Amino acid sequence: MDAAAMEVDIDQHPPSDPLPFARCYQLEALDMALKQNTIVYLETGSGKTLIATMLLRSYAYQIRKPSPYIAVFLVPKVVLVSQQAEVLKMHTDLKVGMYWGEMGVDFWNAALWRQEIEKHEVLVMTPAILLHVLRHRFFKMEMIKVLIFDECQHASGKHPYACIMTEFYHHYLKSPNYEVPRILGMTASPIKTKGGQSESEYWQKLQCLETLMNSKIYTCESESVLANYVPFSTIKYKSYQKMGIPRGLLAQLGALLMRLKEKHKGEVARYDLEKSAADSTCKSIEQIYSTLMYCLEELGLWLAWKAADFLTRQEVEDLLWGKLDLTGEKILRHFCSEVFQELTTFVDSDAQWAIADDNKLKVATGYLASSRVVTLIESLLEYSHIKAIRCIIFVERIITASVLHSLLNELLHKHNSWRSKSIAGNSSGLLRQSRKLQQEIVEEFREGKVNIIVATSILEEGLDVQSCNLVIRFDPAPTVSSFIQSRGRARMQNSDFLLLVESGDASTYSRLGKFLASGEIMRKLSLSHASVPCQALDDDLYSEEIYRVESTGAVITLCSSVEMLYFYCSRLPSDGYFKPMPRFDIDKEMGICRIHMPKSCPVPPLRPICWPGNINTLRKIACFEACKQLHRYGALTDDLIPDVVVEDKQTTNAEKEPYDDEHPAYFPTELVNRLSKSNAYHFYVIQLLQQFSYDVRVQGLVLAMRSELEPGICFKLQADRGMLTANFKYAGSCSLTEEQVNCCRKFQSTLLSVLVEHNVTKLVEVLNSFNSGNSPGIDYLILPLKSGYPNEGTVDWEPVASVLFPSAEVSNSPSSGSNVSNEHIKGCCFHGRSCLVTKDGPVCSCLLQNSVVYTPHNGRIYCISGFLNSLNANSKLNMRDGSSVTYKQYYKERYGINLRCEEQSLLKGRHIFQAQNCLFWGRLRKEKEEPSKAMVELPPELCQLIIAPISINTVYSYSFAPSIIHRLESLLMAANLKRMHLDHCVQNAVIPTTKVLEALTTKQCQEEFHLESLETLGDSFLKYAVSQHLFKSYGNHHEGMLSIKRERITSNAALCKLGCECNLPGFIRDEQFDPKNWIIPGYKSQSLLNEEFVFGRKMYVVGKRKIKMKRVADVVEALIGAYVSTGGETAGVMFLDWLGIKVDFGVSPYERGSSLNESLVNIKQLEALLGYSFNDPSLLVEALTHGSFMLPEIPRCYQRLEYLGDSVLDYLITVHLYSTYPRLSPGLITDMRSASVNNDCYALAAVKVELHKHLLHASQALHRDIANTLENSDKFASTIMYGWESETSFPKVLGDIIESLAGAILVDSGYNKQKVFDSIRPLLEPLVTPETLQLHPVRELNEICQKENYTLKKPTVSRDDNGISVTVEVEAGGKIYRHTSCADKKETAKRVASRAVLKSLKQASV
Repeated sequence: MDAAAMEVDIDQHPPSDPLPFARCYQLEALDMALKQNTIVYLETGSGKTLIATMLLRSYAYQIRKPSPYIAVFLVPKVVLVSQQAEVLKMHTDLKVGMYWGEMGVDFWNAALWRQEIEKHEVLVMTPAILLHVLRHRFFKMEMIKVLIFDECQHASGKHPYACIMTEFYHHYLKSPNYEVPRILGMTASPIKTKGGQSESEYWQKLQCLETLMNSKIYTCESESVLANYVPFSTIKYKSYQKMGIPRGLLAQLGALLMRLKEKHKGEVARYDLEKSAADSTCKSIEQIYSTLMYCLEELGLWLAWKAADFLTRQEVEDLLWGKLDLTGEKILRHFCSEVFQELTTFVDSDAQWAIADDNKLKVATGYLASSRVVTLIESLLEYSHIKAIRCIIFVERIITASVLHSLLNELLHKHNSWRSKSIAGNSSGLLRQSRKLQQEIVEEFREGKVNIIVATSILEEGLDVQSCNLVIRFDPAPTVSSFIQSRGRARMQNSDFLLLVESGDASTYSRLGKFLASGEIMRKLSLSHASVPCQALDDDLYSEEIYRVESTGAVITLCSSVEMLYFYCSRLPSDGYFKPMPRFDIDKEMGICRIHMPKSCPVPPLRPICWPGNINTLRKIACFEACKQLHRYGALTDDLIPDVVVEDKQTTNAEKEPYDDEHPAYFPTELVNRLSKSNAYHFYVIQLLQQFSYDVRVQGLVLAMRSELEPGICFKLQADRGMLTANFKYAGSCSLTEEQVNCCRKFQSTLLSVLVEHNVTKLVEVLNSFNSGNSPGIDYLILPLKSGYPNEGTVDWEPVASVLFPSAEVSNSPSSGSNVSNEHIKGCCFHGRSCLVTKDGPVCSCLLQNSVVYTPHNGRIYCISGFLNSLNANSKLNMRDGSSVTYKQYYKERYGINLRCEEQSLLKGRHIFQAQNCLFWGRLRKEKEEPSKAMVELPPELCQLIIAPISINTVYSYSFAPSIIHRLESLLMAANLKRMHLDHCVQNAVIPTTKVLEALTTKQCQEEFHLESLETLGDSFLKYAVSQHLFKSYGNHHEGMLSIKRERITSNAALCKLGCECNLPGFIRDEQFDPKNWIIPGYKSQSLLNEEFVFGRKMYVVGKRKIKMKRVADVVEALIGAYVSTGGETAGVMFLDWLGIKVDFGVSPYERGSSLNESLVNIKQLEALLGYSFNDPSLLVEALTHGSFMLPEIPRCYQRLEYLGDSVLDYLITVHLYSTYPRLSPGLITDMRSASVNNDCYALAAVKVELHKHLLHASQALHRDIANTLENSDKFASTIMYGWESETSFPKVLGDIIESLAGAILVDSGYNKQKVFDSIRPLLEPLVTPETLQLHPVRELNEICQKENYTLKKPTVSRDDNGISVTVEVEAGGKIYRHTSCADKKETAKRVASRAVLKSLKQASV
């Protein structure tokens, strides 16, 4: 299909009208672009982007959503992505997406790209991204309707532009089954050349571009056409005389720099670095040396001094030292610092001296090496009358840009207010500026906040600043393209293009002249060959072997395979001592290359590659074959993405899934009336054992409910005066009449309402609701226990029938209560001879002396326990101020009440008891109240009866009822959850309901127990169960892949999702019990309940609540711990299965593909040390092999065994602590586990038994760090137990081998965990105990600051020659406690600094 000549079908869908302000040549270019593939060759500023915009408008009908097609706009520089996207957004209504590398698009998968295509119609991106997407087939070339190449002159060689065309466009072009996109190229210079060629050579290059792009060049007939629209800058030559630095001074400074260079390269050798690190450090030293020598020779002493200063400053965070370790960086900084200090001695130290004083004198003395710098300054000053100057100075080197702008800022402020900044790329590795910073500088330039930008070629292409009126080439343009594009940056009318050329440099003058003429030559050639069709692409010229995946179409080429292989290796597990990379053994004479992959790679040893030719090609072929093998073994997916990247992305996506934190709160069905017609109840005596002294005695209660309870319910309550034990005993069952049930409900609702609310407002609402006939949904009865139980029966029915409070509105008028009282008087044995006047009228004294009353004058409720016969209304009341008045006077003055029954004895009352949260385990005990403070004297005539008779002991006992029932509800919910699990599987082990309840109770409840210790146990079991399952199931997966797979199963997000699918949030107890929120049985409870079916069981919901994701995950782990701790591992596995986590504990052989060389380690000595004899000693060898040991004799390293051993040790030590110290608080168990299960603890154990002597590795850095650790071993051998007491860092590898040995023993013993513990435990002795436990200093400091309300500031971190420094600061009691520590690792420095601050705080508090 000839796409170059393919026309758009515009019969049915005419293109949109061109923009009204489009110029004539833009319309001509658009017309050509609609008919065929086109390269628009026009001057910078002529509006090429507008042509692309109009083309997109013409194709809008084909790409507008919901169309599956898109347009792609490619730009060569990241800085141009947003600029071009904004133009498209301004002139079209198309949805535009922007993409660049820093967005992490290299790690996107097909699904993410599909989302972007569904959202956007035009995708603006850099070409490497599109090439990556096409190679991995995240979307296909046939989906692109328009493909635009900005600055298309780059399309040559292996540039991404060229690869897109050769690998995909031309491949599709040859097939009749595929459509190809319309191509539009844009350029201000179609070819990149240094000039000097003949016209035939120019045409050859133009024709190559046309062929590669399958497009014809469009351009204007002459510059005069463009001149009507586009301002052209005036070219001016500025010559300067070459005047180098004085020879004597240059020789002296050169010798100085050479001496410092050799000194620091010697430092590299002294530190015995890894070869790669040493080579990188030496290469960086050479690079800095050559950079500084260039500055001395070309720019002068002052700018060389500034360059050294620039390279030395630590606040320059964007400095790149290459692939250096801390030691290499330290050496390099020393080098730069010493150079700066030495050069400082050559710079005039007079405080009055400045570089700006006499520029020509500075040239003569060597401060400025040549008059080129002076010429630049003088040229700029010629424009000082232009206040709004916008100038770009183009330089070749990054260091020149960095120091020149410093010079300009130093000089120009004496003449004007101009500000200068620099922008540079990062090709030299000296400076990396973020995209954001570069964008900010460009914006400041546009707005006039920055007047001068000193830039490398990064700004030659595409920067659109309309107000730029001066461009200066400090260094000559190297190519035609560079010349034309840098000239085009000057966009203002009457702008200038200054070329600084050395006087007498004829070759440069000649080259610049040819550059100037080249534009016209290329225009003439393009026009003269406009009718010549594009040639077919020469397959031999561009052919390259391609590996294509049949199922997806993803491809690897010979060139892309190198990058792919290194990218794959970069995602393999690594540590600070080994970065996995392919290793090449090349025999140049024989033309043979053998590639060795890292040990964690699943591919078996590759066959040698033979290619008698170029070594680079040989290397590429080896990489190409390795990539093919990686795909065949599944290490590269069918999209040719490393499997670990895909797995990691899926894990990340799973964790980002939205989580709805609102969940139903379940209520136990056992306490709900499920519309049963029978009134049969099961009665339980709640024996309350009072373990404190008080003037009021607790007596038992009776619970009547429709369902039977599990036997053995007993728990403790924390009253405000001491402990109380509630013990449930079954007392039989019987049926109650409807009248009895209503009477019981009315009694409990009344009494519980006043105990909870302490007022009658809610009581009236409760009784009105009850009397309205509303049938309660929550149905159980709390009844008083007879004082003579069990000899005199169970329920004390007398108070149950004694509710006298009116159900009508509370008022002073006589009510139904007086009727009850009259009935009582008639039947009273005293025949009413002892009646007292109350608010309800005459009431028998035997009713009043044990009652609950309400006093309307103050709205309070009291318990009456007798009469004060010696006191009446005329008795004296002692006031707080020492005076005394009669009770009659007091009530008159305080409440305006006239007491009429002056002779009536006062009642002995006390404030009604408060229903408290007796499950709260942090309660402070009250001191015993004095009787005089507890007692209240009340005139009977002010009292309204609520319940009478009822003893004060009964009232006090009912104050505990809300807490008792709340705990019962929790136990019933735990039992329901347990039954739901039993519905799923047959459980032989008996799991106590209390243990399930513990797992459902979070720390926020502040009760006697919470889930933390069970969560710790469950977390370790889950980690081990999943780890061993994955280890056995995926024998070819490396540790990184296994860890990601485990994370997908065990992460908080994953566990929360599983928990929600099992409806666990409805069972969780996540807040402190508040009796005021407790549902009083019988009060509107039916309207609060909603039915819901969970796993086929009917559940009742009492509203919604919010529970955090981590809380749900914690409960899942705690439930696992509950089942494991009481039912063993089998019960734990069955619970995991119910959750949806499938694990297999079966034993399977450990297949590794090849045997290991056992002669490399002392098997017998290690077996003696471990107390274990290996059935397969090669496992021991593998467990001691570090990834850096690249010898082919050992195909695997210890990482997989470390992964397994980490989980089994974690689990074994947690089980040991949990079983050894069953009565420890959950928090202490967690702390002991943290102290026992950590890499520092393991590393310390490895050093003690000298395991480092058996470690197989080839890392000089690791050897050095182990040696340093051994040097300090005498300091901590006898005092340090858990690693974090040390002030030095342990190499992580030492801890790793303890874990890998545990993994090796586990596999070799057929997964016998006891043998693992018996072998590893002696190495870890002494294990932590509650007495020897020391908290981690960082945590202890955090806890103290929270407890004492101290201000703990965020630690400050800095890096210097000695390592990493961390400063910890605490403000306590108006004083500052601060300490700074330096170490190799940030964690170590922070730990030591925290310990020092802790010590100071403790000393100060003493």
